[in-house]
Amino acid sequence: MTTATAPRVVRELRATVTGRVIEPGDVDYDRARTVCYGIDRRPAAVVRARDAGDVARTVRLAREHDLELAVRSGGHSPAGHGTTDGGIVLDLAGLKGVEIDVRRRTAWAGAGLTAGEYTAATAVHGLATGFGDTGSVGVGGITLSGGVGYLVRKHGLTIDNLLAADVVTADGELRRADPRTHPDLFWAIRGGGGNVGVATRFRYRLHEVDTVIGGTLVLPATPRTLTRYLAEAQAAPEQLTSVVTVMPAGNGAFVLRATLVYAGGLRDGERAVAPFRRLAEPISDSVGPARYQDLLVPAGAEHQTWAHRTMFLDDVDADAAGALLAGLRASDSPMPLAQLRVLGGAMARVPADATAFAHRAAPILASVAALDRHPGSREAWVDGVAGSLRPRGGAAAGFLGDEGRAGVRKAYPGRTWDRLAGVKRRYDPTNLFRLNQNVPPTDR
Repeated sequence: MTTATAPRVVRELRATVTGRVIEPGDVDYDRARTVCYGIDRRPAAVVRARDAGDVARTVRLAREHDLELAVRSGGHSPAGHGTTDGGIVLDLAGLKGVEIDVRRRTAWAGAGLTAGEYTAATAVHGLATGFGDTGSVGVGGITLSGGVGYLVRKHGLTIDNLLAADVVTADGELRRADPRTHPDLFWAIRGGGGNVGVATRFRYRLHEVDTVIGGTLVLPATPRTLTRYLAEAQAAPEQLTSVVTVMPAGNGAFVLRATLVYAGGLRDGERAVAPFRRLAEPISDSVGPARYQDLLVPAGAEHQTWAHRTMFLDDVDADAAGALLAGLRASDSPMPLAQLRVLGGAMARVPADATAFAHRAAPILASVAALDRHPGSREAWVDGVAGSLRPRGGAAAGFLGDEGRAGVRKAYPGRTWDRLAGVKRRYDPTNLFRLNQNVPPTDR
């Protein structure tokens, strides 16, 4: 959008949408444009949609004026896709409706809810849908990218529990996507990110998840402890999902900071976590009976600036674990870290072509990151440490930064790319929805 056309478009937005339109000069503009990971961009306007009608009207206006359109739910995109320089931000945070059907164990949820808000609402009934591990993440972004969280081994990805969604496509029409209505659109939104439309609400399957065995176990970081930890996590019952972060302890040493969640019987859960406690003398141990919703971490470090790489791994042997720890110790970043999530279980039993998330057989999802005010200076270090883990290929779209076409190809390999591009051609032939891990409607 040019400087000359911006005021006219903002006036049209104000006359068209029922929600709030915020522009430079408004007292809350800086707060409205803020997203995570230190990404600093200045949109011409932020539209706080009040309902699906506002979403449709904003999409139509963006298409008519050929504006860059960023869609934001929680603002956690590592690549900063929830904002734009000079374009329009469509902020879904006002779409917070929740309708819970306890008998059918389903819920309709607005795309502006955070994972923490949704989980708190369903927890009243002892029910949950699995999202990620951070309560401030928007359900819209994490659902569309796949959703790897604390219930992934028992109940699969978030998209494996998605029953339907209302989606505004590039023509400004609101469509219901489910297995019978627009099944191609339903396939694409389950893992394909925001490539084919703006989801305004989702219908999820709910599971009985109330008190769990969960919490944080901190162990000294050695190659042997890390490899044994991952072996135990892969051998554990499917009710147990864990996330382990290798990070500095603040005294020059490194630790394994593991979050364990056993979604099942409490006695069985205690037995399942016992092998992890025997790996080494724990530095701290808060694992025990806990409310599931309390294990979702609040907002915090995601507002820092990171250099980051994500990848899938087959395994981490002693050599790779040693190289990882050596690489972390060699960094002069204030916070170098690696995070590893053991997958499998229910996620792996879904066929690879059933959704746009194609990496069902991957045993481990890993990320390497370094905190820095100038993350470009850490890119070579991150690449080197990530390479030492011997990635198997592929990437999870929701964890990708701005890694260009090659990175997106890793997320959507082979036939998945071709099929997603075909759905894109049908619903977004001009690539209006391009601020995402973008699969263009033509192979260009």
